[in-house]
Amino acid sequence: MTNGGPAVTRDPNARPILEARGLAKSFGGIVAVRGVSFAVAEGEILGIAGPNGSGKSTLFNIITNVPFAADGGETLFRGANIRHWPGHRIARDGLARTFQRESVFAGLSAIDNVMVAVEARGGGGDLKTRERVAGEALDIAGYPATMHNMIAGALPVFYRKLVMVAAAIALKPVLLLLDEPASSLTPPEIERIRKLILKLRKSGMTILLIEHVLSLLTSVSDRLMVLDQGSVIAEGTPSQVIANPRVVEAYLGGSA
Repeated sequence: MTNGGPAVTRDPNARPILEARGLAKSFGGIVAVRGVSFAVAEGEILGIAGPNGSGKSTLFNIITNVPFAADGGETLFRGANIRHWPGHRIARDGLARTFQRESVFAGLSAIDNVMVAVEARGGGGDLKTRERVAGEALDIAGYPATMHNMIAGALPVFYRKLVMVAAAIALKPVLLLLDEPASSLTPPEIERIRKLILKLRKSGMTILLIEHVLSLLTSVSDRLMVLDQGSVIAEGTPSQVIANPRVVEAYLGGSA
């Protein structure tokens, strides 16, 4: 059980909302992701851990085809093979993501950043409607209304992260991929991110979470998957994975 409520029960006969089959990606002679396969149930939070350079962000990249696609394997989203879909089509179909770095338009205000996502989704209506939708996404993310018009590039890192999450929320995803949302944050800010993740799951989103802050990862995840050198080395409940000797050796270093 997570702190956000009962863990999701995975029905082996139910079709996963996302299924990766043998995903692979290389850069020259360097293999970043090698034959990664996993499935995610609707409503589940799957945490993804691993040391730096283990292929976690590359896995997100090849699932979403942003900024590049897989070399091999298949990605099934709600039963459709999306491996060759352009990134904007994947996002419009309900699979959104954030990035490891706070990817915002530095010269735009916070609300204008989110309005870009509203417009990218299509069907945003007139300016007033788009502003309302963007404001609602910022509110869900916990971004202060008094800061909507602040220039994003001047915001502290925590608020830039909230803007990025709000932009993903504005795409109205059913599946959200969060890439290290707690990196560089203080303990109180990490707690706010924890509550936000659980809030988003409670609203109906399925979440894949990459995170180095293990206290956050283990407290919100129904299952953990650990990557090392591009391969899956462990998968199971947080308690099972943390106790796995291969994980201790490859990721925890025996000191966590």
